[in-house]
Amino acid sequence: MTRTLNVAAIQYAPGIDGADPIGDAITHVREAAAKGAEIILLPELFQGPYFCKSQEEPYFALAAPWAEHPAVTALAPVAKELGVVLPLSIYEKDGPHYYNTMVMVDADGEPLGIYRKSHIPDGPGYQEKYYFRPGNTGFKIWSTKKGRIGVGICWDQWFPETARAMALMGADALFYPTAIGAEPQDPSLDTAARWRRAMVGHAVSNTIPVIAANRVGDEGGQVFYGTSFIANERGDIVNELDRTETGIIAAQFDLDDIDRERAAWGFFRDRRPELYGKLVE
Repeated sequence: MTRTLNVAAIQYAPGIDGADPIGDAITHVREAAAKGAEIILLPELFQGPYFCKSQEEPYFALAAPWAEHPAVTALAPVAKELGVVLPLSIYEKDGPHYYNTMVMVDADGEPLGIYRKSHIPDGPGYQEKYYFRPGNTGFKIWSTKKGRIGVGICWDQWFPETARAMALMGADALFYPTAIGAEPQDPSLDTAARWRRAMVGHAVSNTIPVIAANRVGDEGGQVFYGTSFIANERGDIVNELDRTETGIIAAQFDLDDIDRERAAWGFFRDRRPELYGKLVE
């Protein structure tokens, strides 16, 4: 029996005035499921505007314990109804601590647990260290009803160690919910192409599909550049969206074919961990 993975990424503008971000997410998830997707990725912190561009105390009130978070309570029943897996990026409050967290909701609507963003950026327009502690869960792989998947959150996607760790743990595909766009300190700097190249490199070096979902829209002068994509295990872009589109991209992967290709390339056979001490110094 052929093992297949049916994935989708959703790109939209949850931070625009007058939007209903969670309601819109539900609409898009239903549309993706109707197209045959079984694991559906939404952008990072899709519940509203990307609030981390400046340091504002009131935004701490947006966080909630992960099991009670409005995005989880609204979308877990949808996952159960449609029989789809939903990695949900939320702002989590855990006692006095705050995290950028992904809640993995399985196809029966049950949460499998959480992953907390490991790498936290800090720069103009992306001042996340003010809002989030570095994650303490470590990288994780989720054996969902639709496949084994790994999830990194936005800034995690730039680090090859994140992708390699999840591949070594047995992921069938890597998913990256994202919020990235304009660099306010340098209007001439456009990172869209290098953002994509970094993740395509993970696909090639680990012989694994990569799915990335970004937001779009102008949020008070901070413009998110979309360009969400799905890459196959060879690094070919098999589906994508442009810089302004709202929409859904989907793809199907034959996991047995990918396993054979991964074995044939020998990247994991030829690893030399005894030489990699510098990576953990």
